[in-house]
Amino acid sequence: MANSPEHERVLELQDLIVGTQNVAEFLERLSVMAAGALSRDTSVKIECGVTLKRRRRTFTVAGSSPKAVLLDEIEQRIGDGPCIEALRIKEPVLLADVDNDPRWPEYRKALADEGCRATLGVPLELGEDAAAALNFFAFGPGVFTAAVIREAVEFADLAGGAVRLSVKLGTAQSLADDLTAAMESRTSIDLACGVIMGQNRCTQAEAMAILTKVSSNRNQKLRTVAEEMLANLAGGDVRTHFDA
Repeated sequence: MANSPEHERVLELQDLIVGTQNVAEFLERLSVMAAGALSRDTSVKIECGVTLKRRRRTFTVAGSSPKAVLLDEIEQRIGDGPCIEALRIKEPVLLADVDNDPRWPEYRKALADEGCRATLGVPLELGEDAAAALNFFAFGPGVFTAAVIREAVEFADLAGGAVRLSVKLGTAQSLADDLTAAMESRTSIDLACGVIMGQNRCTQAEAMAILTKVSSNRNQKLRTVAEEMLANLAGGDVRTHFDA
């Protein structure tokens, strides 16, 4: 495997584990890495969201961009789609073209409204307590060829092991507890976006862009900016909860 693309990817994932402080940060950077890995093989930009499942509930915890998070959350809001189906059957699920597939009509329309033309859900194996999936989005049809799907599956196989190792090396907590913390991190960001939407009468995508800009200007993590905003509104610390 030396000097092969797979070997290089293993080294990248190892660096990712060492260079992140918690699972939430690891998943955020993993989504960027996954999107980049697939985008290299196509002429169309691909984004990636990360969906976690605890028991019967799915939740967006990370994305390669604010747009990726927004697209991933569409599926969680509707409650059905390729990524959720992939988690259920533990196999990749493809929506090759939003205009030429009879499944998930509400979801397809929502994707089309955001300029997304195709999606691919690929499950990650995390263990008995939780499951996750990479949710890839393409802004053009026909992007997810057999070769690109194979690349996505190979990446997911390596990434699943990296997530498990990240948890074991980074904390004494259980996998379930650490993934719940990642979900709560996403909740803080979503709540802050809701506040910005109310204050500015803007869309969720615009609110996320505002929050991301503040994060960049302050050189703070997105979660930190969100939690500070919520704390200022509440007059003290705010604790988010995820009831799995």
